[in-house]
Formats: sequence, C-alpha cells, structure tokens
Amino acid sequence: MIEPRLNYVMCPGPAAAGANADGAAPGHRMGYWEWSAGDARSGAHVVVCAHGLSRQARDFDVLARALAPHARVVCPDVVGRGHSDWLADPAHYQVPVYAADMLALLAQLHAQQPIATLDWVGTSMGGLIGMVLAGQPDLPLPAPLRRLVLNDVGPAIQWEAIERIGQYLGAPAHFDSEEQAADALWAISSSFGPHTRQQWLELTRPMLRADPRGGFKLHYDPAIAQPFRAMTREAAAGGERQLWQLYDQITAQVLLLRGAQSDLLSLQTAQAMTERGPHAQLVQFDGVGHAPTLIDEAQVSAVKRFLLDDAEAP
Repeated sequence: MIEPRLNYVMCPGPAAAGANADGAAPGHRMGYWEWSAGDARSGAHVVVCAHGLSRQARDFDVLARALAPHARVVCPDVVGRGHSDWLADPAHYQVPVYAADMLALLAQLHAQQPIATLDWVGTSMGGLIGMVLAGQPDLPLPAPLRRLVLNDVGPAIQWEAIERIGQYLGAPAHFDSEEQAADALWAISSSFGPHTRQQWLELTRPMLRADPRGGFKLHYDPAIAQPFRAMTREAAAGGERQLWQLYDQITAQVLLLRGAQSDLLSLQTAQAMTERGPHAQLVQFDGVGHAPTLIDEAQVSAVKRFLLDDAEAP
C-alpha cells in the first residue's frame, strides 16, 4: 500500500510567526504530503489536492490512495494549517498568498521531476486557489493546468454560508479526547453528509494537535479567522466579480462537484458555471451539503474518472 511522505517547501513572501529578524529574506515553510508509486510515468502526472478553509491535507487520504498508482498526488497544508508555519501577520491569510505558495510548491516539484501533466482538486477554499491559478494564463506554471475539480465552490459564494462559518472559525477549542473532538467537529460539519463513526474519527485525528496542557487543540492558527471576519458584503461582491473574470478565462476542463444541499454553492451558480467560461461538467450528490469529503465511493469514482484515462479508471 502506498503511504504518504511529509515534505516541505520554503515560500517567499510573508514571514512566519516567530521568525528571527536577522536580515534573512522573509518567507514561511509549507508542508505537503506526497503520494507516489515512484515510477517515471506516473510521476510526470501531478495532481494537487487543496483543502478547505479550516481543514488540512489529510482530508484527501482516501482519494489520494485511489489516484496514487496512476499519478504523483500532492496534498499541501495551506499556510497556517496542519504542518505548515503560522504567519506573523494574520492579514496575509488570503487566497493570493496561498496561490503564490502553490507556485513555489509546483516549482519545487518540477525541479525534482519534470511535470508533464498537471491537474488540480480543490475543496472550497482550495477550489478558489485553483481558479486563481487556472484563470491567469501568464502565471509561471510548470505545465498548463489540464483538468480542474472544483468541490462545492464557485465564483459566487452565498453570504449566509460565510456568516455560518464565521461563527465557529478560530473559536477557542480544547478536547479531552479524540472522541470528544470528533463529536464537537461533527456538530459543525454534519453537512458533509453521512459517514461511519470510523470514517469520521479518521477525518478528525489529523485535525488535532497535542495541547501542552493535556488533551488536544485544533491544528490551525486561530488568527486565520481575522481576515475572514473582516470581510463585508461589499467586499465579497467585488471578489465575486473578479472570480467570475478568472473563471471565464479558464481553459482547463472543469468538473464541478456540488452537495445537493450546499448552502455555499447555490444551484443557480452551479448551473451558470456549466453555461459560461470552461462550461463545467456538474455532478451533484444527494444527502450532502457543504462539502463532499471525497470519501464516499461515488464521489471518489467521479473524480477518478475525470482525472484518469478510461483504461486506468474503470
């Protein structure tokens, strides 16, 4: 069985929290998990899987195991999350910074082994990062972005969902056990759809870090909530216009996944995405809101069929 390796890339730009003021170039370290069969053919095909706002790279374990025999699967911890640095200035927790970090990651991957085929799977925030990269043809990508999976996200995001997420993002949290943490996270994540207890525990464990006081705390910098909560309806509307412009410039093939009960991606927006720009292929999942976790067999199969040749993904 292929297992992931934790690697790191140094990203230019905003300084990490606690960085020494010794005159060194600013920057921060981003962790990423890599799944690879190790052969040259599969290694030339890179699939980057980018997680949602308060999540982390191990959300993609099930999907990555399904893809790893056929491609080099790379799952980054976006800065401020997982095994990546926290930033000294929370104002930099923004999609443009995240997209710049991904360019640094892709450059490092390409230097290690040339990338011939590049695909992207992005859940929620990870999908926004993918749109920024795919919608700007002048960016220095090592290979054109061929296929883009947008998981329950589009250029227009429902304001009510932003308000819902803002109620819990960055809130102080301490858990005495993994089971207590799983219950607490399920209370704010039940829209992910049906999961067995074992599946949810496996999704929960990477979300936790040991607390020096005992027990567990969440893996991310609570300060990621600051720029999120500072967003206004007017700013969101301006961002929506920019995202539609980016979306319309995408030349990659796009698969749009939507939870049929999603409160973040409306059906109206999803349908518009099938009619303009790259004319996304829309697949919806009943009994799921925001966002599909890509653990269910039907969800994994939809992504696998889209990214891989028919001979490789029956």
